Amino acid sequence: MNAQTKQYLYALLNWADEIEEKVKSNQRNTNLPLVKSKLANWRNHIQKYITNNQSITQQDLEQIQNNGREMIEEILLERGNKQILDGVPIGEHKLPPLPYDYDALEPVISEEIMRLHHDVHHQSYVDGLNKAEQMIDKWSESQNSQMLRHWMREQSFNGSGHFLHTIFWNNMSPRGGGKPSGELAEHINEVFGDFNRFKKLFTNAAKSVQGTGWAMLVWELRSGRVAIQSIEKHNMYALWDVIPLLVLDVWEHAYYLQYKTDRAKYIDNWWRVVNWRDVQNRFNKAKNVTWTFA
Repeated sequence: MNAQTKQYLYALLNWADEIEEKVKSNQRNTNLPLVKSKLANWRNHIQKYITNNQSITQQDLEQIQNNGREMIEEILLERGNKQILDGVPIGEHKLPPLPYDYDALEPVISEEIMRLHHDVHHQSYVDGLNKAEQMIDKWSESQNSQMLRHWMREQSFNGSGHFLHTIFWNNMSPRGGGKPSGELAEHINEVFGDFNRFKKLFTNAAKSVQGTGWAMLVWELRSGRVAIQSIEKHNMYALWDVIPLLVLDVWEHAYYLQYKTDRAKYIDNWWRVVNWRDVQNRFNKAKNVTWTFA
């Protein structure tokens, strides 16, 4: 095991300690023994690799990450403890780390693009959102409607950019590709006829975006089913009352250094890294959120 991997595993152990402290400090939590048990099992699994200096594959690392993510989501979100994890204070959003190495998606997406896209472009949206939130707070009691309007627009653009990119990174995996399975696959077949028809419509939606934007598979809360929607920039022509499940960035910075002007080739290749497990997890949660159908 190399030093970088070992350092990352130690960071995961520290993260587990922080989660347990948050759980302990929450007086409304009634599942503390269960939480501690799950965290202990996860810790022990990681500690075994460290203690034995055991080699670990990328697949093993992804499994540890997925197990940790699923454990936290199950314990802290689905069991009614939504307030255990702290919210993000105004103007304090942070750039989330990539769930894989910068070169992990090659040859579909190059390391150079991933570094620029994540470290520069995504960071700029985080910075822009923080600035907008701070300025909205500053101008909230002012009569200057022009300034408030400006910063509300900045919040919409940068906030949407930040949140969509956060989904985008997790929607991809070096072990991605193929087709969805389980309930998601059944639902896609029910709505679109079959996976190939869905894939064709999603691909065409992405290719049809004028200028910069996104293609999305979303859960429509008012219809209780999935749908496909294209977005210009990060926030124009958006469909409301939906939960994004799968998103594809078709801004030039997502592909230009590698694919030049061939957006279509980038879109076609992107399917090889789609992380259907992440999409399935999002679908499983989204389908339980329903409003009165309309």
